[in-house]
Amino acid sequence: MAAKKKSTPKSISSGSTQPEQSATSFLFRYATWLVAGLGFALYINTLFHDYALDDAIVITENMFTQEGFSGIPGLLKYDTFYGFFKEEGKANLVAGGRYRPLTPIFFAVEQSLFGGSPFMSHLLNALLYGGLCALLFFTLQRLLIGRMEKNMATWIALLATGLFAAHPLHTEVVANIKGRDEILTLMGSLAAWWLTLKAVDTKRPILVLYAGIALFLALLSKENAITFLAVIPVSLWFFRKDWTPSKAISLWPVALAALAFLFIRGAVIGWNTGEPPLEMLNNPFVKLVGNQYVFFSGAERWGTILFTLLNYLELLVLPIPLTHDYYPRHIAIHNLGDPIVWLSILLHISLVVTVIKGWKKRSLPAFAAFYYLATLSIVSNIIFPVGTNMSERFLFMPSVGFALFLGWLLVQRFPGKAAFTWGLTASIILLWSGLTVARNPVWKNNFTLFTTDVKTSVNSAKLQNATGGELITQAILPGNELRKEAMIREAVTHLTKAVEIHPGYKNACLLLGNAHNYLKEYPTAIEWYQRALSLDPDYGEAKNNLQITYRDAGRYMGEVNNDLPASIEFLKKAWALNQNDFETNRLLGIAFGIGRQHEEAIQYFTKALEIQPDNAELMVYIGNAWFNAGDTLKGNAWHDKARFKDPQVFEKLGMKK
Repeated sequence: MAAKKKSTPKSISSGSTQPEQSATSFLFRYATWLVAGLGFALYINTLFHDYALDDAIVITENMFTQEGFSGIPGLLKYDTFYGFFKEEGKANLVAGGRYRPLTPIFFAVEQSLFGGSPFMSHLLNALLYGGLCALLFFTLQRLLIGRMEKNMATWIALLATGLFAAHPLHTEVVANIKGRDEILTLMGSLAAWWLTLKAVDTKRPILVLYAGIALFLALLSKENAITFLAVIPVSLWFFRKDWTPSKAISLWPVALAALAFLFIRGAVIGWNTGEPPLEMLNNPFVKLVGNQYVFFSGAERWGTILFTLLNYLELLVLPIPLTHDYYPRHIAIHNLGDPIVWLSILLHISLVVTVIKGWKKRSLPAFAAFYYLATLSIVSNIIFPVGTNMSERFLFMPSVGFALFLGWLLVQRFPGKAAFTWGLTASIILLWSGLTVARNPVWKNNFTLFTTDVKTSVNSAKLQNATGGELITQAILPGNELRKEAMIREAVTHLTKAVEIHPGYKNACLLLGNAHNYLKEYPTAIEWYQRALSLDPDYGEAKNNLQITYRDAGRYMGEVNNDLPASIEFLKKAWALNQNDFETNRLLGIAFGIGRQHEEAIQYFTKALEIQPDNAELMVYIGNAWFNAGDTLKGNAWHDKARFKDPQVFEKLGMKK
């Protein structure tokens, strides 16, 4: 009896793992529509959301965006943050500045066409995300065709794109309108990649020129597209057998596009990247020692960066819990001696080793690891500080590498078991889709977003402050009268936590002053405003609110507590901060009049009348003060002026004349 030949497993390029044609023909035929439809469908429940988070910076409170078409020149001329801050200097609060005009131009056009409708902006985000998923499928399919049969390339590309589309990490990008910069950046980068692959495969160099244009547009959306200067040539090495580094010169249009962008960026916002600020909310590598903020030591900086890199890997695999805020100290300070940091070091060394070992073999896992590390590098805080420890949106572009590897692994791990592979993939996609759809409602508006995520980012000073501020904003709206005090006291809890985390947080001090003002706890409000001014003596909002609080305290002490000396003391402090405030002068006139100090009353009433010259009621008060001072002629003269200005003034004041 002849011995049976041992069957040898075929390589990925043999197509041995592809499903039966009858089971896959439908999927392959409609793959593009399937992934595009999945990407769009997952975000249908965001369409009726409001603006949230950084939408204020690029849309609702950006003076150029709000001007519509006429604001486009300003968006091209200045740093992206300039239209929000509306003054020089503040745009560079984060080291290096930001020049990303393309997405705000989209928003300006939408402002002109749709009147700033958040519905239309959310709809466009969902549609663009669906289009991005279709483009990703095309790009991965084109990439893999150079190494394997078309069916197998389609098979892996479809799995990878489905996993990418469903990943819950992408909710920040799609559900937040401002996240369109990430969508457009990746779209432009993928278009440049696909065009380059097509140019090489079809021997049509003109397509590389188009690739350069696509990458230029991607860079105008966000700077991290520049990492594709490495991704594109390296992908050719891995997936095109006849490609050699010497052929990289043919990619000159792509390199030229990057150089053109860098030149324009430098011309607009300057060439100096600036020094990292000594402010914890714009530079996470700052800590408080005694009463002074200092930069992290080298061991602390690298330990914290490596810990965040580990968090990124964890979120790719297990995307729960999610939060939009990773500001200090949601990410705690770590040192190079921490065991968890060494775990991160070992995992990332393994990724680097995977790239090195797979370089000559041109293996897909090696390329996926390279793509992930390359696209993450620019937002990792290793090359330059990005203003926060980490962010889920920073994984949007790198997650393509993870999805590609996972799609390949699902095929490679279960050769010949197409049904099982499909089932396992579908289960992951369904699970992630459920998490995505469940996460989307959190992005409804600032109130929902902040009050939800603060339960996760408990130690984020920024989010504690934002939550407190939003609670105050909502508490004073009509309809919330019964809940007002409870909401403001909850705000105080969050704001106090923010100051505990970041004692130099002047905005939290300001908001605490506002909260206590609304609670009529005026001495405490005054203390918080004074603390804010001790942190920044030129803090205009704190100065203004302190003056208002002195005035409100003066009114309260007089009208409610009947404490005339205390009332006058507070009002004088308010007057010292702003001598031209009408209400302060009016109240001082009343207070001194009640205290029978008639000359002082006349003085302040007269000052108030200078501010509002047509105020008939003040003329009556001045007349009364002259009567009380014993000057009947002047009293009658002022009453006559009041009656001439407003014949009904005495009736309005409940007086007979």
